Amino acid sequence: MSQTRIILVDDHTLFRKGLAELLEQSGQIEVTAFTGNPGEVSMLLHAHRPDVLILDLNMPGIDGITLMQQLRAEGYTLPVLILTLSEAEDDLARALRAGANGYLLKSMEPDEVVDAILRAQRGETVVALAMTAKLVKLYDQKDQRKGSLLDSLTPRESEILTHLSRGESNKAIARTLDISHDTVKLHVRHILAKLNLSSRVEAAVFAVENRVAPGRDNT
Repeated sequence: MSQTRIILVDDHTLFRKGLAELLEQSGQIEVTAFTGNPGEVSMLLHAHRPDVLILDLNMPGIDGITLMQQLRAEGYTLPVLILTLSEAEDDLARALRAGANGYLLKSMEPDEVVDAILRAQRGETVVALAMTAKLVKLYDQKDQRKGSLLDSLTPRESEILTHLSRGESNKAIARTLDISHDTVKLHVRHILAKLNLSSRVEAAVFAVENRVAPGRDNT
């Protein structure tokens, strides 16, 4: 089985080197490069073409979220995970709304980080278990308009939204519903547009909050 290739960016040398060693000990992760210099990241991505990028949140000169946005603007589309000490709800919200594929805490066990990396490579969005309650709270202010937004979804879209709430990838949803991957992607785009959301994570939270039931229509 091929290893998942990652680049690790963290300005704390001992943590960076220690985590790299722990991840590689799993036998499932290959740390192709690591650095404490955010300015080197674009060059490293171009040189190594990793599967997943892990960014520290707080670094000198630039934070991980801003760096991620700059890399997206340069055309890099690989999954990006934010790894941080911060359990602040505002940091979680900012990372996910900016398009991060996950928000991990440095207090997590190494095997939990490995699992999160592998899930991110498969297209899932991952959030540290300790942040789950804060994740659900993020969208409480939208309560007044949730009912009407849900009514705008077709039964099939409601069904797919239920699967999104379980953290399933588009490919997994396609297999379960026996439809094509492209059809799932199209439905997800429609769901995000109708619910005025910007990411799969927001859609998943929306579904959990509203206990969305699977659609009854199999069309």
